[in-house]
Amino acid sequence: MKDKRILYVSSEVVPYLAENEVSLMSYDVPKMVNDQGGQIRIFMPRYGNINERRHQLHEVIRLSGMNLVVNDLDMPLIIKVASIPKERIQVYFIDNDEYFKRKATFADEDGVMYPDNDERAIFFAKGVVETVKKLNWVPDIIHVHGWMAAMLPIYMKHFYKNEALFSETKIVTSVYSQSFEGTLDVEMINKIKMDGVPGDEIPFLATPDYESIMKSTINHSDAVIVASEGVSPSLTKFIESSGKPFLPFVPKDTFAEAYSAFYNEML
Repeated sequence: MKDKRILYVSSEVVPYLAENEVSLMSYDVPKMVNDQGGQIRIFMPRYGNINERRHQLHEVIRLSGMNLVVNDLDMPLIIKVASIPKERIQVYFIDNDEYFKRKATFADEDGVMYPDNDERAIFFAKGVVETVKKLNWVPDIIHVHGWMAAMLPIYMKHFYKNEALFSETKIVTSVYSQSFEGTLDVEMINKIKMDGVPGDEIPFLATPDYESIMKSTINHSDAVIVASEGVSPSLTKFIESSGKPFLPFVPKDTFAEAYSAFYNEML
């Protein structure tokens, strides 16, 4: 993977959030590529439960200051950055007071999902792409982890389809068993259609539960990795019948060789 550029876009990354399947792989995979001499960037949301002082986050003024339109409202984009200690890996944080200041990730203290999680996902996707454009950093691969990052492939294939910067970029999505109960806002599909995404390209989002969101993301990805042993049979079958190149589940202790080979196959 030497000199290849890979952009990791994740819902969660350790050490900034608690350890789980998504957050651990969102650290281990970039570290693996970094160790092999690849060039990487990691993007994640700046949730309010991330300790900025402990992790030494600081705002990047030259990248901040844009407004992104979500559901016909202008929302200011703030970019913060930190480095993972000892690894020389830079992590960029997409921030906005309205969407990410609350002191939790996806749900309130009673476990109720935030009603604007759909808009947070849209804002995150747009924020990542706009920041990468400002950095003028052309990724060979964009690797997506977690449902909060799942709008990125959809926006790349439609809203940003004419961006020359990404004309050769391949999108890989990891699909996990880690999900959520219920659905996001049922108006989600209409909010995305407002950005010029045709409704017939995102039919699953009419009922935006976890599996429907991941099916929409798979349809807009160039390749898929089954990242959990416990991905549901229906989602596994959808991946297998999608016609996309896919990597079946590989145990964590042997993933490095398989992921590297899969990346090289994509390139």
